[in-house]
Amino acid sequence: MTSLVRSAAVTAAAALALTACGVSKDSSEGTASGSAGSSASAEKLTGLRILVPNSPGSGYDQTARAVSADLQSAGLSGSVEVFNQAGAGGTVGLARLINEKGKGDLLMQMGLGVVGASYSNKSEAKLTDTTPIAKLIEESEAIVVAKDSPYKTLDDLVNAWKANPGAVPVGGASNVGGPDHLTPMLLAKAVGLDAKKVNYVAYDGGGELMTAVLGKKLGFAATGVSEVIKQAESGAVRVLAVTSDKPVEGLDAKPLKDQGVDMVFTNWRGLVAAPGITDADKQKLVGAVTALQGTEEWKKTLADKGWTDAFIVGDEFKTFLTSESDRVAGVLKELGLV
Repeated sequence: MTSLVRSAAVTAAAALALTACGVSKDSSEGTASGSAGSSASAEKLTGLRILVPNSPGSGYDQTARAVSADLQSAGLSGSVEVFNQAGAGGTVGLARLINEKGKGDLLMQMGLGVVGASYSNKSEAKLTDTTPIAKLIEESEAIVVAKDSPYKTLDDLVNAWKANPGAVPVGGASNVGGPDHLTPMLLAKAVGLDAKKVNYVAYDGGGELMTAVLGKKLGFAATGVSEVIKQAESGAVRVLAVTSDKPVEGLDAKPLKDQGVDMVFTNWRGLVAAPGITDADKQKLVGAVTALQGTEEWKKTLADKGWTDAFIVGDEFKTFLTSESDRVAGVLKELGLV
């Protein structure tokens, strides 16, 4: 593996997916442990809405619905409305959020995919225009094929892919610059395939992507591990590899690095609110999601979904979001894709 390839893989793993398990030191925004981790210390939310900027079944959708269910079960919120507004890799939903200026009862589930889409689509709506609330989780990606795919192993797939990249389309639920796009691009680089030759097909959500996999419209897919655990358990799909440093509980698949591919990659997801909300509304939202971290409901969700806790809030999350666009651009340039 060349130093350039190693640099790209390390850049994506470390720069795009910071493993931040702490929180802001600003005491006014709470901490992830102690009294702030209990529902008693957070003001109960009422009338909360969570916008999901892609389709049902996607990683964003699963995360938003898990947050909604656990907030309610833990007594941190009343009824929560989760709704989808898909389009343009999440930037349609982002524009909707920004247009809801001052609405303190609205959150948007987002992550690296929206960062990438904002960059690749040259969106006028920017994440820097939102009110950052919290980064919640990280998860690895999975390399997935249909159960009856001719590719029984990662080597089978890589050999066919390198022989004829155009004949082995790879799908993902990300636009250019998102995690499902960056995963096969970095994988191509790591196995000696020109990333510019990769036949990447973008879908607007994990549900549509899995339909394409099962319908044999793709050679393989790159997607978040939580989006394939159930399908893998049922035998509908096979996971040939995961991009994490270690095996993922619940998936019978080895990490890429344990199969001779020097690549580690991690995705992340978080929550932002509309611009122009009051400090009081911001504190209520931050307080509720901070308290959520200490609940048994959320701990169980993390374990069941194969997610890694990556909770940060306040200025730390704001700085993280500001830096991500530059990080995505840097990786794409290094891969020769922009």
